Amino acid sequence: MSHTATPTADTVEAPTRRAGLVKILGILGVLGGVVLIVGGIVVWSIVSSQLRAENITVPDDAAAFQGQTVAGPFTAFVQADIIQHHALDASGGKTYAELDKDDPVRATMMNASFLRASLFTSVVSFGVAAFAMGMGILSIIFGFAIHRLASAPVVVRRTAVTSG
Repeated sequence: MSHTATPTADTVEAPTRRAGLVKILGILGVLGGVVLIVGGIVVWSIVSSQLRAENITVPDDAAAFQGQTVAGPFTAFVQADIIQHHALDASGGKTYAELDKDDPVRATMMNASFLRASLFTSVVSFGVAAFAMGMGILSIIFGFAIHRLASAPVVVRRTAVTSG
């Protein structure tokens, strides 16, 4: 008694398991991605407009962006760097902590430190906003892929076994 396998036509069938939850997760991934992108854009815009409203211009002796208004992460970073340079020049190379408590330059160093901290906070805010937007893009891509995979039909290959 011999058995032979006779191939039959491939058929496309709907998945036998329910993929509704997976589809919903895919949609939530896409929606979450949109929220992350919008949130990142809003934060970037707010921080940029607040910096621009201060009318800070990068001085000519800065490492880059001379004469430009501080409104983005790179100009804010360069401005913080030149503030440090000018403050150290004013203090003879000493930091706030290294100056005597009665040194009049100590107030200048403290203000410079506060200004630098504020500018670096804006640089971090720009980075977080960019990270959120990047994660939003990835979330949309993965959400779409998950939804698409859950919606895809299943190809079943059947082989008929005959006895001969």
